[in-house]
Amino acid sequence: MINAGKGFHGMGIAPGILDILEKMKITVPTPIQERSIPVAMEKNDMMGIAQTGTGKTLAFGIPLVQHALQGAGLALVVVPTRELALQVGETLFKIGAKLNIRTATLIGGEVMWRQIKDLRRGPHIVVGTPGRIIDHMEQKNVSFAKLETLVLDEADRMLDMGFAPQLNRILAAIPHKRQTMFFSATMPQEIVKMASRFLRLPVRIEIARAGTAAENVTHEIFFVPQEEKPRLLEKILYDYKGSVLVFLKMKHSAKRIATQVRAMGHTAAEIHSNRTLNQRREALDGFKAGRYRVLVATDIAARGIDVSNIELIINYDLPSAPEDYVHRIGRTGRAGRSGHAISFARPNERRDVQTIERLTHLSLPISRLPELPPRRMERTSERAERAVKSRTPDRGRAPAGRGPRRPAPRKSFRPRGR
Repeated sequence: MINAGKGFHGMGIAPGILDILEKMKITVPTPIQERSIPVAMEKNDMMGIAQTGTGKTLAFGIPLVQHALQGAGLALVVVPTRELALQVGETLFKIGAKLNIRTATLIGGEVMWRQIKDLRRGPHIVVGTPGRIIDHMEQKNVSFAKLETLVLDEADRMLDMGFAPQLNRILAAIPHKRQTMFFSATMPQEIVKMASRFLRLPVRIEIARAGTAAENVTHEIFFVPQEEKPRLLEKILYDYKGSVLVFLKMKHSAKRIATQVRAMGHTAAEIHSNRTLNQRREALDGFKAGRYRVLVATDIAARGIDVSNIELIINYDLPSAPEDYVHRIGRTGRAGRSGHAISFARPNERRDVQTIERLTHLSLPISRLPELPPRRMERTSERAERAVKSRTPDRGRAPAGRGPRRPAPRKSFRPRGR
């Protein structure tokens, strides 16, 4: 039931939660929240499909906190990446902490003892990545025997990342009688099959067709040779003044491009699997705070970044899977704001572009390459040449007002007598 114009009131949400939402200045539910929260409150199984950045975390987070207030058993939220786990855990903490709802976040890259300490406090809600959840299960640090609610957030991404075996282990270790909710921006056939196995008469809530790109994002594509991409990136970073998120396929490329961006004179940080959790946190926090203007990332960040007002997304490399295009550009144009996405495609990638267009039902506008800045090596050699000329005297000309220079007389060497 849609309660347009009433905000979060009339959706069965407890007054204490409503007060916290008002203090957080969250007063108008997004479409996925408006349709999902009443269904989740009634403990129905659900499949929620909505674009990235439309508020899916609160769509399941508010019901989880309310169930905990009502004395329900443990809830488990499984997500694909550490960054997304931290984001979800932080959101649940903001809503539940003042209501004495305890949460625990289980991710790799952190010391186990701190997570064990949180588990021993008896959390109402556990958020984690599949691998670390299984680590704690094997060490008997956590039991899901009394679990009542399971949420799989970004379920399609977990399958893309090869987490199907871990998900099956987790699903086998929890009670069959439970509420299960799947949330994702896309719903490929693999997720439909999994849902048919583990959900009971699920309510399907589809805010946008699977594969639909965010409405407030404009698109642009350049066909450019690989060797010219750095110069095009430099030109775009000069033309756009706001925050920029640059996506690449490979972690080694991300490190190299971040170094190049810094050499261009911009503050930049990088997020990829070779970075430690603390390094990734520092990069993301610095990007949010404005210490870094440019964040260079692999697809590990496509669903774990919750940063408002990112002006521009640059797909330096086209994504390996067309669905990832939707998730990448979903980092801009969030919460009703506008954004822009620019993609670099090599001349031999026209078929990949067409695949993205078929999925998103978009026609990506092709832009003509602008005049690119000189190559950095050429500029370096030009500066070096100018520097040498400024330091080297011109021996072919005499200073004004004077005759030609004469060589200094040679001093004769005479051995001293004894």
